[in-house]
Amino acid sequence: MTDATALLATRRSIPIPMLKAPAPEGAELETILTIAARVPDHGKLAPWRFILYRGEAAAGVGAALERLVVSRDGDTATETRRSVERGRFTRAPLVIGIVSTAREHVKIPMWEQVLSGGAAAMNLVNAVHAHGYAANWVTEWVAYDEDAKQILGIAPEEKVIGFVHVGTPAEPPSERPRPDLASIVTEATAPEIA
Repeated sequence: MTDATALLATRRSIPIPMLKAPAPEGAELETILTIAARVPDHGKLAPWRFILYRGEAAAGVGAALERLVVSRDGDTATETRRSVERGRFTRAPLVIGIVSTAREHVKIPMWEQVLSGGAAAMNLVNAVHAHGYAANWVTEWVAYDEDAKQILGIAPEEKVIGFVHVGTPAEPPSERPRPDLASIVTEATAPEIA
């Protein structure tokens, strides 16, 4: 088994509360993002972008999300809910938003552009793992709420591919059941010619 195969075979999603400091930064983070961007991209459109949420900016986003929830829920916004929103982008030391900027194109279907963004997110998760960190890719309600997207710096016409929470795992990852290949793989057959 090659090192790359072993790496891919050992990647796991780590629960967000288990992602602690440090997270990659500086040249290491730049390398990770460069690897993430090396995906199939018909037409060289780069139909996605990355947003880094960390430090004071992440705390500010959380405070704004808490205010949004309170403005909508009023007195029914429990302290637990307020606390969850306040800490949503500080649960891990780094959160990377992957945002689809896909748009109508004369040659490249939107679906292919969106898939390119999904590939960038998966490359990001694998690059994080390759550098000895761990990640968890989620969306959650903020990915689909226009007011929350505005707080997060995401335009109305953009779609959230995911938020990848990044840090150092506080405990070893556990394995989970994976699909049985027999249930997800079929062999193509040649069609009968009439």
